[in-house]
Amino acid sequence: MRRLPPLGALRAFEAAARNLSFTVAANELCVTQAAISHQIRQLESWLGFSLFERRGHVLTLTTKGRSYLPELSEAFNRMSAATLRLRERSDGPLRITALPSFASRWLVPRLGRFRALHPQVDVKLASSADLWDFSTDRFDLAIRSGLGRWPGLKADLIAQESLSPVCSPAVAAGPPPLHTPSDLRHVELLHDEPGSAWRHWCEHAGVAGIDLQAGGASFDDASLALQAAVDGQGVVLGRLMLAADDLAAGHLVQPFDITLPNDYSYWLVYPRAAAERPDVAAFRGWLLSEARSARSA
Repeated sequence: MRRLPPLGALRAFEAAARNLSFTVAANELCVTQAAISHQIRQLESWLGFSLFERRGHVLTLTTKGRSYLPELSEAFNRMSAATLRLRERSDGPLRITALPSFASRWLVPRLGRFRALHPQVDVKLASSADLWDFSTDRFDLAIRSGLGRWPGLKADLIAQESLSPVCSPAVAAGPPPLHTPSDLRHVELLHDEPGSAWRHWCEHAGVAGIDLQAGGASFDDASLALQAAVDGQGVVLGRLMLAADDLAAGHLVQPFDITLPNDYSYWLVYPRAAAERPDVAAFRGWLLSEARSARSA
């Protein structure tokens, strides 16, 4: 019979030792800092020796703590890999979570092409803007917007996003017609997020004197704002990747050839061990290829 310390205490130590921070470990494991401290005291009591020491505000590992960490990290990595392999062998679906706007405007219209190429892969797609945890949420892949920094996870760049005003052909034609950026003062400006994106675009375009707060509906989702623009309700500072299909179909037009790079990009995020799964590799390869084709179109 194996005599092992409590698993929760081992997880708390491994996270705290790897990050040299109880606070970061607490955030990673979705518990309080006090819970991490309690678990580590429990583990130290079980082992009979200290694992950490503090020098002022600096947290360091003891000699035994430094020796223990790599063994535990390897054990947790092997358990994670074994679990992923087991899920692969169970022939379960490929579970993907994507931002609602990305899912509805870009991914779903193209998903049939993936199914035609890989009919053996059962895709389950959920749309959500919430944060997620691969250790607790049953997702294999996530499509998110960000800077590409998700510690402990693999992140592949899908596309660098850029912003530009888009509207229906009727709104662009007027009256009053949209010939120059300063003409935006005469139309409704739509907003799909709080913040200063419109102001940044106006500064980038060299246009002043537009009241960015007057009129215009606000939406909490980029897809809703784009649909309002398609319906002729005003001009939205559109994410061009999400607007691409409507632009190609003529439902939207881009009245000014002035784009603002967005700091946030679209990323495919997943555990490193998942990259070995055939269904994950197939979807990853297809998605990145589709994104490259869309950029070159």
